Amino acid sequence: MARKSKAAADGKKIVAHNRRATHDYELHERLEVGVVLRGSEVKALRAGAAHLSEAYVQVQDGEAFLIGAHIAEYLQANRMNHPTERTRKLLLHRRQIDKLEVETRQKGQVAVPIMLYFNAEGRVKLEIGVGKGRATYDRRQAIKARDVQREVAREIGRRR
Repeated sequence: MARKSKAAADGKKIVAHNRRATHDYELHERLEVGVVLRGSEVKALRAGAAHLSEAYVQVQDGEAFLIGAHIAEYLQANRMNHPTERTRKLLLHRRQIDKLEVETRQKGQVAVPIMLYFNAEGRVKLEIGVGKGRATYDRRQAIKARDVQREVAREIGRRR
């Protein structure tokens, strides 16, 4: 019998995952936020047509926006389709926006999207992380530490 993944157990249907975010940045805080979308965008997301690799989060005029995320066109929407790389508004509480703005104004701090998914209620959510960029040697050390952890887990599994 196949095991369900952690995401399936949480009731999440992951649409897009930005693996580079955890590799390139040392994230110290994560937030779950809503996204303002058009109908054709939601249909395209249900088909799994999204990329977050070049996307980032920016606070402008007291509002948070997702910039550079690619959601492919939904073919059946014909002329009512959406622009694929438009700026999308994020839904946060006022305190969260203020905190995010203060954190990203600090030198070296960035807000990057980590994962785009449908939650258990069927709403589109975006997980964003706030942190600092890693230097090349930090990335190598993180990879080395991950490999050591994997080896330790493998040895423990063999001994049982």
